[in-house]
Amino acid sequence: MRRRPIARSVIAAAVAACALLIAPVHVAPAQADPCPDVDVVFARGTNEPPPLGPVGDVFVAALRPLVGDKSVGVYGVNYPANMDFNLAIDGIRDAAAHVSDMAKTCPKTKMVLSGFSQGAAVMGFVTADAVPDGVPQDVLAQGLPKPLPSEVADHVAAVVLFGTPSDRFMDSIGMPPIVIGPRYKAKTLELCADGDVICSDQGDFGAHGLYTVNGLPNQGAQYAASKL
Repeated sequence: MRRRPIARSVIAAAVAACALLIAPVHVAPAQADPCPDVDVVFARGTNEPPPLGPVGDVFVAALRPLVGDKSVGVYGVNYPANMDFNLAIDGIRDAAAHVSDMAKTCPKTKMVLSGFSQGAAVMGFVTADAVPDGVPQDVLAQGLPKPLPSEVADHVAAVVLFGTPSDRFMDSIGMPPIVIGPRYKAKTLELCADGDVICSDQGDFGAHGLYTVNGLPNQGAQYAASKL
């Protein structure tokens, strides 16, 4: 695969620096019924603490009061979320398994798929209807999860992605671009902060660390609530 002239080590250092701008304090999601009315599946960003990371915490906190008396379950995608981007496949595998299981065991539950930064890439790939071209061989060797069955999309009310890595960024780390699957595209909102170089190809890395305070999680929560 052709790569843009951006050193992987520079990208790694910049993303790690951005992670330090995000407050490390997080609130664990409340325990919910096995089959809640709404299930938020969130993949945290690089170097953020589990289960959701600060951006996920803000997003869920903003969503809860917007859905009235509906019960809200929360699932933090289980994956390393570190600087070894090849390990994002663990997040795709874990998220896809959870979404499939919820669709089977809790057919009345409506899911909201969401993620920040590397987590947005994870959740974007979860929606794909085919394995993308250009996946590195060392990732392929781990065994890629199959795309979700088409009927699973009927159980997903909304997809909300924050700071989704751009095609340029994905190319710079040797990964294929993120393509939202056609059955999810009409109910997907991608939010990119002004000046966030990770998702907009221009600006700086500082803006990538401001999603907890720039109002976009609230905007995403309003969108998700409108789909529920």
